Formats: sequence, C-alpha cells, structure tokens
Amino acid sequence: MQISSRFTIALHILAAIYTFKDEYRVTSEFLAGSVQVNPVIIRNILLQLKAAGMVKISRGRGRIEMLKAPNEINMLDVYKAIEPIEHDTLFAFHKNPNPKCPVGHNIHNILDNRLLSVQKAMEDKLAAMKLSDVLDDLQKLI
Repeated sequence: MQISSRFTIALHILAAIYTFKDEYRVTSEFLAGSVQVNPVIIRNILLQLKAAGMVKISRGRGRIEMLKAPNEINMLDVYKAIEPIEHDTLFAFHKNPNPKCPVGHNIHNILDNRLLSVQKAMEDKLAAMKLSDVLDDLQKLI
C-alpha cells in the first residue's frame, strides 16, 4: 500500500503558501516551480484544499492565501481533503471470498478489527501533527 504523492504535495503547497505569503505573489505556477510538477496538478490539489476550507484562490489577482492558521490545520485534515477514503475504510477488502472455504468464510471477521486499529493509529498520529509543526521545522532549516 502506498499513499499517493498528492498528500505530500498538498503539505508542500501549504508550507510554501505560508512561507512566501509576504514575499511573493503565490500562484499555481509559483507553487509548481517549488514542487517541480505540472501546474495542473497544483491547481487540482488547490481545488481540493479550497473545498476543505484551507485556502482561498483569487482568480483575478492570481493569488492563493491560507484561510486557516497553520496551528488549525493538522495532517489528518490535509490527508482527508486530498485522499478521500471510500466508505471511511482505508483498507479495501476483496468482495467475494469463498464462503465454503474455512479461510474465505472467516477472513473478513478476523481482519476487520485489526485493520481498523491500524487505520485509527495512523489517523491519530496524523491528527496530532499540525502544519505549524512542519513550518517550525522548516524555519530551523532555512
């Protein structure tokens, strides 16, 4: 299992918007230069962040701004905005295990709670990490 790079790109975008807000006109092209991806990818992720209420996109002025303070955004918020989880379940389960097979008949019941436990642990960790923590660490390096 691998979470797509869209999640880390979204965190990069938010960090760049905040870091450069007073120095540059932050646009999708500017952000694409920082991330080194096509501006279309940036625009698509920005639309998801906008829908989640994290950013404001001013078309006429071509400027992107944060709508929330960095300490009000945690990594779980970003993850859920960018990587929507189908049916609130991170792990997909194969649909038709053989009910006549002892493994197929029982595997769902055996794995469900374990996988939910893993998902909850990941979500708890992400919820505890704020964008402000990322920015604090970034400031130590630049």
